[in-house]
Amino acid sequence: MPPSSELSDLTITQLNPDGSMPVPTPPDAAANAAAEALQREAQLEALKAKVDDLQEILAKPLNDILAEHDKFKEMAAAWDSFGAMWMLSQRAMRRVALDLAATQGVSEEEVVARALAYANQVLNTEDEDLGGTIAPAQLAHIARHKPFLRKQFR
Repeated sequence: MPPSSELSDLTITQLNPDGSMPVPTPPDAAANAAAEALQREAQLEALKAKVDDLQEILAKPLNDILAEHDKFKEMAAAWDSFGAMWMLSQRAMRRVALDLAATQGVSEEEVVARALAYANQVLNTEDEDLGGTIAPAQLAHIARHKPFLRKQFR
């Protein structure tokens, strides 16, 4: 007679050394406990890595930490100023382009369409430097950001 499923789930327990009966843990509880232990271990490792990173920062002299912070603030301010200058120049060049286009009877839509076509030519390297009007440093900068820029000029 084959064993029933009830019999296969039974386990025989051994007495504790003091003679008491141990309380068996259900199999799923043991598995859950093991999974929780692994999760706690992973969390502990992550916390150790964070503590190590903080220890590395705290091991530096305070004046070094503050000097790095000041450098970051200076760099952020420089990029902010550059961004403002770039936006201003872009707005001014747009106005010049639209004024010149108006004197030639070209609509704003046509100017924008041409600008997008030129941007796509550069991004797709059909005319990589627009007839020499883009400097090599600018091309390198564009190349670093091509995936992002392609999303913008679709």
